[in-house]
Parts: sequence; C-alpha cells; structure tokens
Amino acid sequence: MTTILICDDDPVQRRLVEAMVRRFGYEPRLCENGEQALQVLAADGDSIDLVLLDLVMPERDGMGVLAAMREEGIVKPVIVQTSQGGIDTVVNAMRAGATDFVVKPVGAERLAVSIKNALKTEALVAEVQRLKRKAEGTLTFKDIITRSPRMQPLLKMAEKAASSMIPVMIEGESGVGKELLARAIAGSGERRSKPFVAVNCGAIPQNLVESILFGHEKGAFTGATDKHTGKFVEAHGGTLFLDEVGELPLETQVKLLRAIQEGEVDPVGAKRPVKVDIRIISATNRDLIQAVKDGRFREDLYYRLCVFPMTLPPLRERAEDIPDLVRHFLARIAAEEGKRIRGVQPAVFGLLGAYPWPGNVRQLENAVFRAVVLCDGDELSIADFPQIAAQVDGYEVVVPLAPPVVVASPALQPAIAPQPAMIVPGASIALVDAAGHVRPMEEIETEALKFAIDHYRGQMSQVARRLGIGRSTLYRKLKDLGLDEPADAAEEV
Repeated sequence: MTTILICDDDPVQRRLVEAMVRRFGYEPRLCENGEQALQVLAADGDSIDLVLLDLVMPERDGMGVLAAMREEGIVKPVIVQTSQGGIDTVVNAMRAGATDFVVKPVGAERLAVSIKNALKTEALVAEVQRLKRKAEGTLTFKDIITRSPRMQPLLKMAEKAASSMIPVMIEGESGVGKELLARAIAGSGERRSKPFVAVNCGAIPQNLVESILFGHEKGAFTGATDKHTGKFVEAHGGTLFLDEVGELPLETQVKLLRAIQEGEVDPVGAKRPVKVDIRIISATNRDLIQAVKDGRFREDLYYRLCVFPMTLPPLRERAEDIPDLVRHFLARIAAEEGKRIRGVQPAVFGLLGAYPWPGNVRQLENAVFRAVVLCDGDELSIADFPQIAAQVDGYEVVVPLAPPVVVASPALQPAIAPQPAMIVPGASIALVDAAGHVRPMEEIETEALKFAIDHYRGQMSQVARRLGIGRSTLYRKLKDLGLDEPADAAEEV
C-alpha cells in the first residue's frame, strides 16, 4: 500500500489530513516536527512513497527538511502545506525540491489530485532514469521495485555476489524478473558499463546454437555468407547472461563447459580458439537437479554454473510489491500510449492482490497494458481489469441493461445500444442455496434491497428510481421484509 508521511506540528490539522489520506486509500504515517520526519526517512525511507510537509514548524521548519533531504540524497516527492500562499513561498519551496504545494486548510479534492499527480510524476521520472541506466549498463539493486520482506535477504545475497566474479545461478518461475536481477548484479560490480549480453537459450534453433554462442567463420556451413563473432565474444570484458540455460542440448553443454573452464571458444570453421574474458550469470525456471538425474543436463556443467544459487520468489508470495509495480508500469505505458491517466483507484489493489499471478510480473505488466488501453477516465478502475476480476471471488462482471434505441425508420426493429461492462465487488446474489434448491423470493429480494441501499449510499429516492418502484413502495417493502431504513438516509435534490 502507498504510504504517505504527514509532518505537521498542529495536531488538529495533522488528524484532518490523516483522515483524508485514509479515505483516499493510502496508509498515513505521522510525525510532529521536521526532525522526526528526517529520522523516519533515514531509518525507513524505502517504505515512504510521498511526504506531506508543513512549512511553518518550530525548530526545523519545512524548508529546513527539504534542504536536509537534498544534502542526504533522500529523493521523495514532497507536497508542502502552508497557510501563506504567496508567490515567494511557492517559488522557494519548488526551488528547494517540492513537487507541489497546497494552502491550508486544504480541501479533499485538491489534496487527492495533488497526491495522484505527485505519485504519477515520481513514477515517470524514476522510469525514465531506470531506462537510461539500463541502456548504459548501470542498473543497480535500487532499480528493483520491491518492498517485500521475502526479497530483502535475496538482494543482500545479490549485493555480495556483485562484488566478486563468482558464477551466479538465478532460479525462479517464468516472468518473475530473473534478467532484471542479473542486470542489477552486473551493473553493481566491477564490470558496470561493460557489455551485458543476454541469450535466451530456449529460443535458439538447435542447429544454430553453437554458431550463435561461439560464432562462425565465413563459409563454415551453407548460408554462412559472413563471419559472426558469437555471443561469447560480444560479451568480452563484460557479462554473459544465459537465460533458460537448462534448454541447451547436451552436445552444446560440452562446448559451454570447455569455454567456461578454458576462457576460450572455438568458432565453427575457425582454425584456432578465441580468448574471452567474461562473467557468467545463468537463469532457469526448471529443476536442474532433476534434469541432471534424468540425464538431460551435465552434472559437471551444473556445478560449474551453480556456484552461487539464488531463488526469486513468485509475485504471489510478495503481493506487497504489486502497487509499486502497477504505478511503475502505468507511468511508462500511459506515456507510450499517449493516455492521460494520473493514478489508480485504491480498490484496484485489493483486486490485484487477491489474484495468484501465475505469469508473475510479466503477466501483471500485460494486465496493466490492457487496462490502460481500456481506460476511458483519468484513473484505472476495477472495470479496466475484467479478465482478472472474472477469476477472483467477490467480483462480478455486470453488463447493465440499456433502454432500446429507436431508429429513424419504423420498418426497423428497435436496437439495443451496447453498454460497457462494469465490475462491482460483491454484486452477485446467489439464486440457489447450498442444497441446490432455488432460494425463496423474500431472501433474494432482501439481499437486492440491501445491496441497492448500500450501493447508492442511502439515497432512497435514487434507490427507488433505479429499482423502478415508487418511494412509498420501497418503504413498504423495507417494512414487510423487516429491514430498517438507514439512519444516514439522504434525499436527492
């Protein structure tokens, strides 16, 4: 969940903002002064997504906090609050690093928009910087989007592996992010900025494996019209990432073992071997130990590659990462698609957190891509994830009935205008009981009335109109069914 640090010395204002933040679907953390805020950011900064900062406080004020954050390299979006809305105050706060400002007492709508815009801007800036570092070969472990406790021991192990030349084996399900971890290891070690060559061993045609990995000379075989250096030579001085290494044929495994042991490769058709200096990082979604037992993978190669094994947990075991990953994908995809989507409704994270994600992070990225294309508003909603909602208990895809659209010619039959599907949590009503018998009408009608009243927040005129009955009939039904009129019932004007 998105966590917002609220720093204000006024306890009344602090509680008001806390209530609004909770209503928006975010998790607030409170502190009374600038010193406390800096302590929280220093000790637990990774869990803080945004700071709501009062400018006027005793001792260290908001400008002092901004200056300290800049000096200590703490990069977080900051929305400043002030009762002084002069242009000089705004300019000074923005120059000091603030993302936005609001004037006390801030309204809920203004604060919600400011928070969403700040989070979207931060995600987009972070994504641009991440893509730049990926192109430069300088990705680090900070570029791995995670706050899951399951990932922290793994990242500490990876940091130790990055400081040496030890061969690393990354295990994990498909789509879990093995290549990203490999790039972070390579970008954090001595060979940062050097070539990082990734090879998907399972996607290479079997008759071309040796040529693609080790290279070939011109005329070495039919179709070899040019000399090809091969992936090992391309990675010289840097890192070679062998993805899905368990898919290599046995005859290629022999050559791979020799290349690793001797530090040289034999291009197809070459007269002499070529020396290479590379670091090997491998990855697999298979059980290589079982493959060794079954004779499909060489035991000596396994122990040569699997010196430092690490296992990436699947996304379903680190659901804490889903909100940050969604914002990360949304920022990039919305920019690529030219869609002005500034955020995600909090209810979406409840849906996505309940889904098991068999395709892991790659499937989540594709789901966000589809949602961005479907979205017609400025926020992603549950209705933009129909395929996910259809597989999660408690969510129903509901297609509202539309009134007939009468066409111009009386000879034609009235047409039904297609309506978009909606997804409403808890909108399903069971028609049969546990024994398989149809439930009594009274029970079904009671549930329908309860849902309608809750759905329209007690606006009884709206409930009656949507159900197609009069208000007096609605109240009579409530009485007959033994239902109480909601205490906070509101009338439409």
